[in-house]
Amino acid sequence: MTSPKFDIERLNAFAQQMVEGKKTAIGFPCNQNVKLADFYHWYAVSGLADVAMNNVGNPRKPSLYSLNTHEFENEVIDFFAPLYGFAEDDTWGIVTNGGTDGNNHGIYFGVNVLRDRSALRPILYVSEEAHYSIKKLGDLQDLDMQLIPANVSGEMEVDALEQALDPSRPALIVIAMGSTFKGGIDDQDAIDAVLARKKPVALYRHVDAALFGGYLPFTEHAHLVDRRLRKFDSIAVSGHKFFGFDEPLGLFITTNDVLNTQNPFHVAYLNDAVPTITCSRSALAPLKFWWQIHKTGFEGYRHQAELILKNAAYLKERLDEIGYPAWKSACSNTIYFRRPSERVMRKWGLAPNEDERLGGKLAHDVVMRHEGMHLIDQFIEDIVEDLEQARQG
Repeated sequence: MTSPKFDIERLNAFAQQMVEGKKTAIGFPCNQNVKLADFYHWYAVSGLADVAMNNVGNPRKPSLYSLNTHEFENEVIDFFAPLYGFAEDDTWGIVTNGGTDGNNHGIYFGVNVLRDRSALRPILYVSEEAHYSIKKLGDLQDLDMQLIPANVSGEMEVDALEQALDPSRPALIVIAMGSTFKGGIDDQDAIDAVLARKKPVALYRHVDAALFGGYLPFTEHAHLVDRRLRKFDSIAVSGHKFFGFDEPLGLFITTNDVLNTQNPFHVAYLNDAVPTITCSRSALAPLKFWWQIHKTGFEGYRHQAELILKNAAYLKERLDEIGYPAWKSACSNTIYFRRPSERVMRKWGLAPNEDERLGGKLAHDVVMRHEGMHLIDQFIEDIVEDLEQARQG
């Protein structure tokens, strides 16, 4: 068997295609304003690019595999934990390989907490418009699951939750902090009122805040992701969305009390228990997150959050000006609207969906940092051209 040819021209052509394509990629929540060239330069010249690091084990405990970045991982968690209302002396977390990994830990940790409180298997309750990973993970973990209808804005119907909730069994509530397509935020106060009335035998709340959890802590809406006010037990946030990393990664944060209910699974050769689902974990992701935190800082993140919300409001205003059916949830950087032509869908990489309550076929634009007003104006020009062609044709 002959070795495959190393084709640098093919690689360069692919790279150019990706660099060009990111300019009009507005339909998915990936921040294309990635700034990591200086990190990778340091990574190469430092010699780390030739070291096999691995963050296996509990980052809060010394590991026998010393080629890790646990110290930087802990500092990343310690930076974000207070922003989500976790106490300094009662926080545990990891840098995950993405939002689904964080949700998997939230559900798995929640099941173990509820098992500690009741002999009955829990029921997983989640909005039908929450991220599809929740449904897959509920199936993966073999949980009874109740999909709760969502209103026209993509928020969980709390009356439907009350009807579905079985108080005789433990309840694992997954709260969508920004539904996938419409950016709807489940009403935690209303959900808490239902839980107070029905009083399930045991309760665990996990927040899926993949996109919104990135920017909300830096805005006037920070109270929505503050567990001192919202009582949730764990939270998952994506790093490749608001924060603008070049690959999937994220955060999972919970309390020490939750950690202490997990199956210890002591591993002798690691000299500790391994509470994580994933054993080997990226040591590079925490380094990149640590680098970005120190380069950007709280004020930098605050400015970026302000910009995406300002630009999302601008897009909604422009669509309203031309009379194009469009909607936006509160605190959201996602605008959903009547689906344009296939030409526009392809050019701008828009994501499709359907809702008969809003006229049928829809698309959305998730306004990230690379989409400024100039790009929005170009997008509106294409929508106007669509309208003109429809009138003529």
